[in-house]
Formats: sequence, structure tokens, C-alpha cells
Amino acid sequence: MGYEVAISKSWAELENLTQKKSHTVRFLDDEYDIDLEKKNILSLSTNVSPKTHISILLLHYLSRKLKGLPQPTGEWISFKQLDGGQFYYSVFRKRVLEPIIKKYGERPEGLISELTKRFKGKEVKEADASIVFEVFDGIPLFIKLWRGDEEFGAEANLLFDKSISEIFCTEDAVITAEVVASMI
Repeated sequence: MGYEVAISKSWAELENLTQKKSHTVRFLDDEYDIDLEKKNILSLSTNVSPKTHISILLLHYLSRKLKGLPQPTGEWISFKQLDGGQFYYSVFRKRVLEPIIKKYGERPEGLISELTKRFKGKEVKEADASIVFEVFDGIPLFIKLWRGDEEFGAEANLLFDKSISEIFCTEDAVITAEVVASMI
């Protein structure tokens, strides 16, 4: 499904879910105004429309939020545990985990200082550095990072709350994780 089709379907679904013409959605460290009447999305911090893949993500999230978000379970799952995740793990690793390892593998504590400041994350005492933060309201992610040594290279994992499967399809979960990896 192309971006245009996904966008059109998302706008149509939202029109059927709400009479309200404007909604605000927080994604990472920004808020977005979603105007259903004009079919427009703007960042409130920059007054610029997000890229298409982020727009789709915002619309999918808003749709699920209007239907009712499940509560986070506190049970963390890996990408491999998502529907089809084991088949696409190598792509997930390349696009999400490797950029995190490259940036913070030698200095895991930098991950903590960055994410607690920008995304109001909470440090967890696991691995060499671990943090939990919300990407959207009600959607937490858990990043664990291990420093490399003379035997093994640095390693990272990004875990999803089990409720993610009720909120997003696997592709939306991947895009969420990719955006996070590109922004941190």
C-alpha cells in the first residue's frame, strides 16, 4: 500500500470516529495539530508538516487513541515477538539497533542523559544503560545498551510494551523505532 492510499484511508477512518475537527498528538518531544477539516498536520514547535511516514504514524495513533488505547502491560517484548518480526529482524537491527550502538556503544551513559532530558525518560538499572520513555502517550519503549569490551562488541535492544500489538501493526512499530533511532 502506497503512502497516498494509507493517508487517504487514515483520514477517512478518523472522519468516521470523531466529530471533533482538531486534535493534538504528542510524539517524542513535539506536539502535532491534526486538522481533520483541512486534512493537515503541523508540528506545533516548528509549524511545519511532518514527513509522510510520520504523518501516517500520527494518524494511526490518533485513530487507535479515539477507539481507546490499551493500558501498558509492563511486559516487554522484542521486535522478533511482533507479528512477522522474526522475518524482518535483520532490517530492524540495521535500521534501529545499529545506529543506537554506533552512537552510544562506547558511551552508554550518553543514552541516559540524552533521553532523560529530551524525552523525559526514566533510567532503569539494567545492562550498562537502560531507559524507558514514551514515544506517544501510552506507548512506552525500553532501550537497553551494553558497552563493548575486548571480547564482544557493544550491543543494544529496543523492547516494546506487549500492548503495542493492540495499537500498531508491525510496520508502524518499526517506523516508530526507526524515528526514535534517527532522533537520539
